[in-house]
Amino acid sequence: MQKLRIAYATGVTPGKWMDRFQERYPAIELKAWRLDEGEILDLLATGEADAVFVRYRGDSPKDATRHVIPLYEELEVVCAGKDHDVEYYEESVPLDIVESFPQLDLADYPQSVGGIPVAMEVVASGAQVLRTAQSIARLFARKDVVVRLIEDGSPTQVGIAWPTATEDTAVLEEFIGIVRGRTASSSRQNSVRNQEQKAKRINEQKKAKEKAKAKAKQQAKSPSKKPQEAKAKPRKRR
Repeated sequence: MQKLRIAYATGVTPGKWMDRFQERYPAIELKAWRLDEGEILDLLATGEADAVFVRYRGDSPKDATRHVIPLYEELEVVCAGKDHDVEYYEESVPLDIVESFPQLDLADYPQSVGGIPVAMEVVASGAQVLRTAQSIARLFARKDVVVRLIEDGSPTQVGIAWPTATEDTAVLEEFIGIVRGRTASSSRQNSVRNQEQKAKRINEQKKAKEKAKAKAKQQAKSPSKKPQEAKAKPRKRR
């Protein structure tokens, strides 16, 4: 059975693309998991994943070893405990105000100590605020934590990455096509191209057979011997 392994960064929600892929290719086993800790691009280098949904800020992580297609941008938000000064801003908080508060770093909260949920508990206590992508704030939302957009914050980009050196790319190309919005009937889908090429070959073979048949039929109708030349009429003697 063919397999496709997809990993995605925390907060990314690739469910709709995976559902569409499974609907179109139910015979292919799709394995997907969320990576809350570690460098997700390393999964491509080690061969543990066929493709990953990666979050990055600034320049694209595309290089000689991997392709990267940007998909969408995420806004940056600030998370703070209830009754914190952040709560008094209705929609967004100026960047300089956010920077004036004690900051929490998610790197200080690996999975071994509880990860992001524990970090959010610290935020809820009012000790520190957390600057993060809006999708992460939504994923780990708490009733005792308020979230506001940061004016002039640093947005992040979400993209899909896969190795440049991939032996069997047919299945992967199908999935990437779905992520990019191609429909099942799109001529750019690998499966559709294969079907079109197959249909073209069958059509060409059919035309060749019909042509050969017509030629043979024409030859059968033609006389096998050339008609004799008309005899010259004898001259009248004077």
